[in-house]
Amino acid sequence: MIQDILQHPSIRWVRQHRFLKFGSVGLSGVLVNLTVLYLGQEYIFRMVDSVDARLNFSLSLAIFFATISNFSLNRIWTWADRKEKIQRKYFLQLAQYFVACWIAIAVQFFLTKLLAAHWYYLFANLLAIVLSSVINFLVNDAWTFK
Repeated sequence: MIQDILQHPSIRWVRQHRFLKFGSVGLSGVLVNLTVLYLGQEYIFRMVDSVDARLNFSLSLAIFFATISNFSLNRIWTWADRKEKIQRKYFLQLAQYFVACWIAIAVQFFLTKLLAAHWYYLFANLLAIVLSSVINFLVNDAWTFK
């Protein structure tokens, strides 16, 4: 029974080496995201009276820094074997990465806002990151780092 589960296409896909690297980079991005989100909420945007606006500013900053961090690590580690195919200039590819991640970022932002209305904002953001990571991998594997 365990062998059958392990051979299921979706489980095999998750077990692939590149996706594990992507997941490791993603975990580091989660730490960056949550750290910047916390700093934004508790310190950087503390003077913003509107709780909703403060969360918007904090989320935007957190997503931006996590995206830059993830792009850099994915470029030099996750898709390092495709360097001959990704000779584009760093900032051009970064722009392509941002476009490719837009859907995943939008999903993360929307889900965080939706879930934060009911749960603690850091937990809501963590769950939204997990759900949007699959979209992020698929788009970037097929387009940014193909």
